[in-house]
Amino acid sequence: HRDYAASLNNLAILYWKMGNYEKAEPLYLESKAIREKVLGKEHYDYAASLTNLANLYVDMGNFEKAESFYLESKVILEKVLGKEHPDYAGILKNLANLYKNMGDYEKAEPLSLESKAILEKVLGKEHYDYATSLIILAALYDIMGDYEKAEPLFLESKVILEKALGKEHPQYLNVIFQLAGLYWKMNRLSEASALLLEHIKVSRQRIANASRYISENELLNYLSLFEVSIATFQSFAEAHPSPELRGECFNNALFHTGLTLENDRILARAIAGADSTTRSIYEKWQSCHRRLAKRYARAASESKKIAEVEAEAEGYEKMLMRRLPAFKEVRKAPQWQDVRARLKPGEAVVVFVHYQVHQPAPTDSLMYAALVLRPGLDAPRLIPLFEQKELDSLLQNNGERKADYVSSLYSIANRGIIATRKASRNMFELCWKPLESALGDAKTIYFSPTGLLHRINLSAVPCSADSVLADRYHLLELGNPREILSNASNQTYSNTALLFGGIQYEMDSTAIFAANARSISSSDLVTRGETPYFDVADGSRGGSWGYLPGTEKEVQSVAIILGEDDFEVQTRKGFDATEEAFKTIGSNGPSPRILHIATHGFFFPDPRDTTKHKGGLNENESGFKASQNPLIRSGLLLAGSNYAWATGKPLKKSMENGILTAYEICHLDLSNTELVVLSACETGLGDIQGNEGVYGLQRAFKIAGVRYLIMSLWQVPDKQTSLLMTTFYRKWLEENMTIPDAFHAAQKDLREMGFDPYQWA
Repeated sequence: HRDYAASLNNLAILYWKMGNYEKAEPLYLESKAIREKVLGKEHYDYAASLTNLANLYVDMGNFEKAESFYLESKVILEKVLGKEHPDYAGILKNLANLYKNMGDYEKAEPLSLESKAILEKVLGKEHYDYATSLIILAALYDIMGDYEKAEPLFLESKVILEKALGKEHPQYLNVIFQLAGLYWKMNRLSEASALLLEHIKVSRQRIANASRYISENELLNYLSLFEVSIATFQSFAEAHPSPELRGECFNNALFHTGLTLENDRILARAIAGADSTTRSIYEKWQSCHRRLAKRYARAASESKKIAEVEAEAEGYEKMLMRRLPAFKEVRKAPQWQDVRARLKPGEAVVVFVHYQVHQPAPTDSLMYAALVLRPGLDAPRLIPLFEQKELDSLLQNNGERKADYVSSLYSIANRGIIATRKASRNMFELCWKPLESALGDAKTIYFSPTGLLHRINLSAVPCSADSVLADRYHLLELGNPREILSNASNQTYSNTALLFGGIQYEMDSTAIFAANARSISSSDLVTRGETPYFDVADGSRGGSWGYLPGTEKEVQSVAIILGEDDFEVQTRKGFDATEEAFKTIGSNGPSPRILHIATHGFFFPDPRDTTKHKGGLNENESGFKASQNPLIRSGLLLAGSNYAWATGKPLKKSMENGILTAYEICHLDLSNTELVVLSACETGLGDIQGNEGVYGLQRAFKIAGVRYLIMSLWQVPDKQTSLLMTTFYRKWLEENMTIPDAFHAAQKDLREMGFDPYQWA
């Protein structure tokens, strides 16, 4: 029915405006097919479907498809409506915009002028459709370098849109952004600055509004619509800095870094005080995720109905957000002044950012910079650092993260890593030396990494032949810069610990069934572990995970230390260290203060990344390796996991498979856990996604509510890691150090014993 087609079309328009092109396209196509069948190819509604699809394809960069649909629509509209109808003018305007994007200015200009003339005649000069025709013509003159023609058109459009739609409408934001770019090119910097400041503040407000009621995936799509404007603002602020611009760059970082992660954590906390109906919805949401976890783990060829369950889960997620008071009001984002007020003398905050450089046109340069804030500064300092390709050249290691690689990376010379003979800056010169003058006398540095800096241990970066940054500064890493304002230190924790180690990875169904039959008291759960050497041959499907004898000794040593400090300790070893046991944590009582997990870990890169995978995707590959969800490609191995790793399924349908993914950890309640130690290889790795940081185990445990995490960035040695961890616990518990101080002190002890960075960094 045509009305059903109209509903599909309207829903597609919504998804298009939200930046969710994958959902929009099939709805548009279905609507078009119905209209073609029911109404025919010469009907206005069919032409509208063609136009909407073309608009979508322009945003997706498929200009060839867009042109074909626009031209077909133009013929129909001319025949049905005539050449003086606003909708006919609209298709001319869209075609002009397309040809501008394609660089065919000779075709674009007459179409744009004709559209403007029709709209002026039919609708008048105060209509927003007329204003949008002015924007396209102005943008065309801008790109052609005719700034004198472009400026009055932009200004006229700005006045109309402000009056007709208001200053928070996307069309108004579009015109002031484009006008700012024009003024930047004309070197009218104060005018460009004022418009960019207006644009960035309203954009943050629009995102904050949206974050109250759309799901995480929808929010990520919506955020992608703002990437260019954020990068342009950052680029302008670096090229033409002022105190206000630098302050707003810091505010951007405070707002955007880990935005969806914050939503996840708010949801997890808010559900505790929810009413019974909301909790029932939450249980249904969790049930969807349990089903999805099993389906994601299967080979792509075996996964069925995943999209249906994902849609069901997303629906429950949005219902929860709309019911919970924490999401009903827009959260007030902190400002840089709030952070400055929290800092004490001798402290500083360093917020790293990365962005595509715009001048104002986009370049192929991806730049890293740092925002530095100390007490007493009138505004944050903005310091350019390096291009990503410089850091990437230091991190290239052909997939091997072993001792020689680490030793080269954390050395003054960085010898043996750079592929070219050209002299290259070392890690200290790239990441830190430019900051030192801005840091002044500050010695305690809170820092928030970004992009590839998540792959680096800043504390271990050498600043001379015999010293590292940890010798000069007290470095405290933040998941996002807002954490400096949190009051988590006021939380009290019970002295309970749960330790996993000495795990048997082969399947023994009798032993595992018996282990799962034994009840676990959540009150004594805490996991901690050392990082064993990753001794599996290839980590691919069909491989085998070998027993790690060092992990049993490790958890025994840790248990003794904790016991001496009056901790109630539970240790799960052998076949007792099941996934079922792990998933009971936090379900029947508070989670343990310490969770120490000494086992194998895994992380597989995005299978769609053609720079890492030259062949096509294998539909028979296990989901742990081939899933598009990075939280499935990162996880920990527990008892009996070799069976599922080899076969792709658990021994029995009712059993867990022994492979604990980051995705599954997200949905546990670990809000009473102060520390998780992941004694497994490469547990700090994951997909790096824009301002959201690393999608992997660290994100999962943060969503679950953990305060501190100790993880590894490479395949770590068994013996020295065990020494590092036992030293850490003694310094924390027996010498009453803070967790970060105890960890740094333990690392320093190993350095003084003569161990190289591979053993302790």
